[in-house]
Amino acid sequence: MKIYTKTGDKGLTSLFGGKRVPKHHLRIEAYGTVDELNSYIGLIRDQKIDGDTFNILIEIQDRLFTLGSMLATEPGNEKVKVPQLFENDIVLLENEIDKMNEKLPEMRSFVLPGGHQTVSFCHLARCVCRRAERLAVHLAEIETVQEIVIKYLNRLSDYLFVLSRKLTQDNNAKEIPWKARM
Repeated sequence: MKIYTKTGDKGLTSLFGGKRVPKHHLRIEAYGTVDELNSYIGLIRDQKIDGDTFNILIEIQDRLFTLGSMLATEPGNEKVKVPQLFENDIVLLENEIDKMNEKLPEMRSFVLPGGHQTVSFCHLARCVCRRAERLAVHLAEIETVQEIVIKYLNRLSDYLFVLSRKLTQDNNAKEIPWKARM
């Protein structure tokens, strides 16, 4: 398979199903941001983390490829076979959030991102996830987007926030609360 096809040289790209759209199309922005998120999660996975977290991140990266495929498919095209997200993918995230929260101190305020490089990567991934979610919500206002896509991204950003707190604890870093200056 050739990496370069030259079909995008004039600023257009194809959705799954063949429809050509501008590379700045909101659908392209949405799945491109999911791809960026997947790369940040790979960066977290490349850090010194425990095996269970590593395996969950692999699972999440796989789900993000699925989610990206769903976003890259032109609405209404039933000829193209695309993998799907399922409710149990969201339940996995919720279970992981609950498991991590059991061992974390209660939050009493917002926390400042940072404290350790791994934690900072996690916060970057969380922010990119929120951007992907906003783009998917915007896209859903003008074209069909499966509801589970938005739900998964919403829950994943929650997971990434709690993971940042767990990684703070795992790396003996200090969680700095935000104190509003009034």
